Amino acid sequence: MKKLWILLMISVLVLAACKTSGSPGGSGGGNGDKDKKSLTMVWYPNESGKELKGAREEIGKIIEEETGKKVKHKLTTDYTVAIETLTNNKADLAFMGAEGYIQAKEKNKAIEPLVVASGPSGTTKDAKYNSWLATKPENMKDYETEKGKYSLDNIENKKMSFVSPSSTSGFLVPSTLIANHFKKQDKYKDLKPKDLSEGGNLLKETMFGNTHQGSAVNLLNGKADIAAFSDINVADYVEVDRGEANKPGTTYKVKEDAKAPFTQYKGEKFGIIKSTPVLNAPIVGNSETLDKETMDKIKEKLTSKEISNNKAVFLPEDEEGSGLFEKTDKEQFVEVEDKWFDPIRNLSDE
Repeated sequence: MKKLWILLMISVLVLAACKTSGSPGGSGGGNGDKDKKSLTMVWYPNESGKELKGAREEIGKIIEEETGKKVKHKLTTDYTVAIETLTNNKADLAFMGAEGYIQAKEKNKAIEPLVVASGPSGTTKDAKYNSWLATKPENMKDYETEKGKYSLDNIENKKMSFVSPSSTSGFLVPSTLIANHFKKQDKYKDLKPKDLSEGGNLLKETMFGNTHQGSAVNLLNGKADIAAFSDINVADYVEVDRGEANKPGTTYKVKEDAKAPFTQYKGEKFGIIKSTPVLNAPIVGNSETLDKETMDKIKEKLTSKEISNNKAVFLPEDEEGSGLFEKTDKEQFVEVEDKWFDPIRNLSDE
């Protein structure tokens, strides 16, 4: 009887161990389902709009042709929903910002970066875009210390628009920048980036646009005095009005053919007071739902020359249209490892 009891206990422990190894937060390793007939790819709100439908479908088509599995696109209106969909194993792939990936990885260790879009060099060395702090042109003088130079001093007690608490360039980077600037004052020595997610600490009011486009609109419609958003996410809607792209002091205006949510703001302008480089966003995979063979196939295809020359994915800067990325030189997808995101991860820990 005692032997039977021991055997039963061993069976229970073995079953429990098997269950644990396959649950969210497991070690990953590409042990997912090889026989899946379809894959789900989740997209952030910024890339869920109509203007990027062609780019999304092209990415899906590429993956379908390479894996033989149908790709279903999951569009979202909230960063948190996108992250939770992936970490709860309801999606296999996602295109998300560095901070979103880091949050997803913390929730589920099986989430792995596959590729990022390179910089003009064709490598990860310059695989960056820009996080902007912008204000109305008539208010730029409030932040200007001398010609062409701007300070964050007068952000205190202003109404501020961010993108989402899960956004890298729309919250983590600008909030860290602002908090570090004001921590030099005794009054704000304990200020943390996350404190800026609510008004009343340093800012008079904090709001979220849910997308980079939405944060920019909060500035244009007067709800916010200053707004954080990225250059790449508004590139299809705005153009340089005066100055050099991505430089403090440069003003932009909304294009005459701009589509929603900028249709009622055509010709409206804003100015940049801070521009900060940010690591490019990865396409990530869930090794708990995808087997290693499938993940390797996707990486190999996405990093091919064929894809770097695909205008629906990498749109040449001198051509009209809406690619997922702009191609100025040798831009392409390159493989990337988790440690590449440590600079953003270290910001998250501040």
